[in-house]
Amino acid sequence: MRRVTLDGARRGRSANPPKDQQNRQASAVAFGGQFDQHRDMLRSLLHIGVIVFLTLLTQIGGIAWLMALAFRRTLLAFVLFYVGLSAATVWIAPGFGRVPLSCVERGPLAAQSWISCALNRNYVTPELADVLSDTAEEMHRRHPGTITLFLDANFPFFDGFPLLPHLSHDDGKKADLAFYYADSSGYRPGAVRSPIGYFAFEQGPTDCPSAWPTLRWDFNALQPLWRDFRLEPDRNRAVLDVLSKDPRVGRIFVEPHLAESLGATGDVIGFQGCRAARHDDHIHLQLR
Repeated sequence: MRRVTLDGARRGRSANPPKDQQNRQASAVAFGGQFDQHRDMLRSLLHIGVIVFLTLLTQIGGIAWLMALAFRRTLLAFVLFYVGLSAATVWIAPGFGRVPLSCVERGPLAAQSWISCALNRNYVTPELADVLSDTAEEMHRRHPGTITLFLDANFPFFDGFPLLPHLSHDDGKKADLAFYYADSSGYRPGAVRSPIGYFAFEQGPTDCPSAWPTLRWDFNALQPLWRDFRLEPDRNRAVLDVLSKDPRVGRIFVEPHLAESLGATGDVIGFQGCRAARHDDHIHLQLR
């Protein structure tokens, strides 16, 4: 009888663990649930951040990422969706009044970098596309063998959508051109100082004080890294002359010290202001 009582006691302790142990188990379950909730929330915030970032960077990248979330191999699905959407954009953009500048042609007008094209930053209105093509053809006529490189232009859809970090590239009517460069042997067709055509500044006097906030970045640490090219004066002077005499062009931005050194004059050539990006690494033009 004593053995039966002890066995029953053991079974009772096994079937009904102490209350503190039950509390620990309940706490562990609750903590696991809270952890899962926090993890899901962080994952959702991460995806939202990626969608916002890709949208601001490429305009259509956020849509591609959102579609890719339905697949296990999200990254691979994103790449496939992004390529497909970018290809479709070429056909859809004309409905929004934009056309793509060619990223594969290597004629008088060419893309400086595949990056702008891959990010869908190579769209302009048909009129601006004509201006850029005509300018490149005229530069080739004046200086045979000249290649005019375009940098950032605009996104394919919707006026007012920002093309960061540019302040005004939001309606298909603006584009940036790279300067023409030379080395000791002369003009270098299709060459630029920095890999993306921006931020290789031509130093000169300025009246702009240090201010915040501003997009007038100096990137002093990067300047020694760029190629040791110099501006080719004849071609840079010529392109400013061609653009300033085109009745379709309403404004050209270039740093005052460069306009002065190149002898570039005209009512449409001006200064972009001290809070905008420097324009001694590229030429900005826009339609009237």
